Amino acid sequence: MQLSLFANAAPTAEAAALQSAPQYFQWLHSWLPAPFFHTQAFLLFFAAVFCMYWMIPRRWQMTRICLLVVASFHFYAAWSFELAFLVTGTTFADYLFGRAMGALEKRRWRLAVMIASITMNLSILCYFKYRGFFLNELFDGLTRMGYDPGYQKLNPLALFIPFGISFYTFEAISYAVDVYKRKIPAEKSLPRFLLFILFFPHLVAGPIVRAGDFLTQTHRPKRWNWLRMQVGVQLFLMGVFKKLAIADRMAMFCDPVISNPEAYGTGTCWLAVLAYAIRIYCDFSGYSDMALGLAHLLGYKLTNNFAMPYSSVNVSEFWRRWHISLSTWLRDYVFIPCGGSRGGRWLTYRNLMITMVLGGLWHGAAWGYILWGVAHGLMLVIHKQFKDFCDVRPRITAVLSTKVGIAARVFLTFLCVSLCWVLFQPEFSKALEMYRQLFSFHRGLALPLPSKSLWVITTFVLFCHLLVRTGAWDKLYARMPAPVLGTGYAMCLCTAMLLAPDAGTTFIYFQF
Repeated sequence: MQLSLFANAAPTAEAAALQSAPQYFQWLHSWLPAPFFHTQAFLLFFAAVFCMYWMIPRRWQMTRICLLVVASFHFYAAWSFELAFLVTGTTFADYLFGRAMGALEKRRWRLAVMIASITMNLSILCYFKYRGFFLNELFDGLTRMGYDPGYQKLNPLALFIPFGISFYTFEAISYAVDVYKRKIPAEKSLPRFLLFILFFPHLVAGPIVRAGDFLTQTHRPKRWNWLRMQVGVQLFLMGVFKKLAIADRMAMFCDPVISNPEAYGTGTCWLAVLAYAIRIYCDFSGYSDMALGLAHLLGYKLTNNFAMPYSSVNVSEFWRRWHISLSTWLRDYVFIPCGGSRGGRWLTYRNLMITMVLGGLWHGAAWGYILWGVAHGLMLVIHKQFKDFCDVRPRITAVLSTKVGIAARVFLTFLCVSLCWVLFQPEFSKALEMYRQLFSFHRGLALPLPSKSLWVITTFVLFCHLLVRTGAWDKLYARMPAPVLGTGYAMCLCTAMLLAPDAGTTFIYFQF
């Protein structure tokens, strides 16, 4: 399946951009048209990079880094050479800002440079991602007040949005803040800093890496390690399996309902909501697993983004397990600077709401994403209040700590999170219609699933198996001989290919 040159670009915009691109980049786009790690074109691209990388002697570490920078630039330029130069240019500017902060001793001058760096990054992010939303809302407000600004609405689908702009913007901001606070030294090597931002496994959809974690790895020569290679292959294949065998299969069931909820009955809508929760987890965690696996194969370790989030007993624990790189970023650079939990109960609640609303806005410029953040903020506030209530009532705490109590809390948390996922779409009207269908007990159409129901049930069981994976299984896995593991990897890949639908779907988080 072909993917548009730009994440949200209209076909005419894509065609115009391709025609204006130099011939080399047009060929590159035709050869590597989609940002999917499991496509044949990308696997050939990665195989070439992998072989050249490990053929370079270990003592030539800088040559290896330059190879990865060039490969990452080509990876991004395959969809837009203009935006590839934009990302590279802003990364170079962030490098200069960092060097300036590293050379300045006076705090106020470092603060000025940090503000300049953050302003530049946020301005680019807002221009590409939020200008359509805010301008449309502004002029709609003026129209309702009786003014006619003579403004034609921008179509968000026709705006060029660079892939992964929210991810690498947050990486650049965290680097500027950490250098300003002297938590890390300013990176002096331009190739190393370019690799920190442009490293292709995490460039498009995360995880959001921290400079302190990644840049230190670039200073250590990489040795060939069979165990690391094994872990990398395992993670990559697990990600492929989650995406093809579970996420795409669930999409066949839930997408028709979510796009047209008024045509289906209440029971079908509830099943679609639960299926979408499973889909978005397997879709995003599948990409993250593939990214971690590719990084492992090149000798780098990225942040693990998920820790079985749907087994959480409350929404606070859910956010410690879901999209860990984003939740920790919001905690360190939004929640704590706002005051964290230091100002008393109500200030803590305010800080939670601010953090989660910004988290929702980070995902997209639409009211659905903002209200999704509001809903999660309210759930965090309610959980904090309920926790304070239970702390002085040991009997309630004892009941909630039983196996039945834990199971009930896990189910309730999963249900609340799943209902919030309904808001997680650009079209807010569709979310409202879905909520109406969920609670109207309407007997509408049911999906014709006589031949697909078995696949839905099978993938749900496989998902549950992934969810309840235990420490005992990890120990057994560690003792398996290489031939058994190799056979298991091959079976995993074949199963994913057999279960994959004929027409795949894009990764949900590519649009962010």
